[in-house]
Amino acid sequence: MSSLSMFPSPPPVGYTSVCEASGELVAAKMGEEGMIQAQYCGQVGEFPSLHFPPDSIRASREESSAKAAFLPHDETVWKRAKEAWYEHGLGAVLSELVTSRAEVPGWLGWSSSAGLAVVRWLGSLHGSLFPHLALSNEDMIATFAENADWYHSAIRAFSWHPHIHKFAIALRDNSIKVYSRTSKIIPLLKHKVQKGVAALAWEPQCASVLAVGCQNCVLIWHVDPMSLSSRPSTTTCQVLTRPGHSPITCLAWSPHGKLLASASPADTAMMIWSVSTETGVPLRRVGGGGVSLLRWSPDGNKLFAATPSSLLRVWETESWTCERWTNLAGRCQSSCWSPDGAVLLFTVADEPVIYSITFPRDADVVTSVKAGSKSAVVCVDVSQVAVEVGEEVLNVGGSVHSMVWDPRGERLAVMFTADPEKGTTSQLIALFRTRLHPVLEIMPCGFIRGEPGVSPELISFQENFESGALLAVCWSNGKLSFIPLMFVPSDDVNRIPRNGFGNGTVFTGQIFSQQ
Repeated sequence: MSSLSMFPSPPPVGYTSVCEASGELVAAKMGEEGMIQAQYCGQVGEFPSLHFPPDSIRASREESSAKAAFLPHDETVWKRAKEAWYEHGLGAVLSELVTSRAEVPGWLGWSSSAGLAVVRWLGSLHGSLFPHLALSNEDMIATFAENADWYHSAIRAFSWHPHIHKFAIALRDNSIKVYSRTSKIIPLLKHKVQKGVAALAWEPQCASVLAVGCQNCVLIWHVDPMSLSSRPSTTTCQVLTRPGHSPITCLAWSPHGKLLASASPADTAMMIWSVSTETGVPLRRVGGGGVSLLRWSPDGNKLFAATPSSLLRVWETESWTCERWTNLAGRCQSSCWSPDGAVLLFTVADEPVIYSITFPRDADVVTSVKAGSKSAVVCVDVSQVAVEVGEEVLNVGGSVHSMVWDPRGERLAVMFTADPEKGTTSQLIALFRTRLHPVLEIMPCGFIRGEPGVSPELISFQENFESGALLAVCWSNGKLSFIPLMFVPSDDVNRIPRNGFGNGTVFTGQIFSQQ
């Protein structure tokens, strides 16, 4: 079993990781990153180097705190109640009616007061079982968002397009920018209900459709790639809402692009949307206290759904039945699928291991979920280790915050949660080599490091990179870096004749990253 103690030492202070070449991670002295990366990888960095200093972007919390100062004071109680229902649900409506007793009939004020008491009592009972329900919307987003420091991060969400060379980023001021390799125009997306953005997801089979998970709804932007406008009109935007289904912290498109799944830790139902008809079907099961994480398998047959409790489910997407795994040590923190949809990796909060669940590759679609392994197996140990780098000692490992698997199934990037009490750092990303056949193998590759004192907050692999894998990293100082991992896939290595190449020359070099 792989562990962090088997890793080579990370780059020293003042050096940053720029690429992988010949099976090793390459680091460069600060200020020389571009030159060193070009030396090893050529012109693979088609995207610009971006920097959004956190102090230069106004936080959404400041906007929400100022909201009350600009509310019109001549609104009727019925309009305020409608807005409360739209934003916060039944409890907020009853609270508004109780607060505005002078404006409503006496019987309505009395019944609203009694109803509010019942709702609060039920809420306290439910909250004792699921403490996260007592959090505010912003605190809930910060707890369950993929971003490691959602409150303070300049870049709050990131999404590659699966088939086109472009990506979208959501900033702390609730704006979204779209960058493309083929266009110098950078569309800026803003909408009045685009607040508390925690998730972005491009529709796989369309170049222009971007889903945005917001505090109170799901927004569907239609960003025409041929348009010369840098500010698309909000008339091109769809708003998908359901009472009680907020805040939205995770989105997942089906691989064929016809369905969109959305999740909220405060709603026990996950929504399956047909975006074209703007209709949604709630899928609800007893237990869990909400849905905090979604991952659609690349083959489209399975949908992973984690809850804020020690329960996770895998749905079969033809008959929409599910299997559940319970009695975890805590809530599921992160997960990812193998490219063939046969292996699911996941981690549990405050537990330093990576688990795997396997599903048969040749099973019938309907039986594939039920035929999965009945118990999760520990496949990687990421317990804390002390790493010496010159005179510096770093405590690396522990609880995993997020992990991503490249589309070829060759590289696994793991990002950790800092623990001041244990002295662990979150400044390093652990990169593993992986192999799926004949059995799952996960092997050490190296540590990825950024600038001194800077930690990664979001990591994502580009899905259509041709020369290996391309890892995007959003850092805590507001920088977005692209790290190319140049390797030949293991399947291609295995096709090389054992007696050498066609001209009879025996291959002995070390140009392949798979050993």
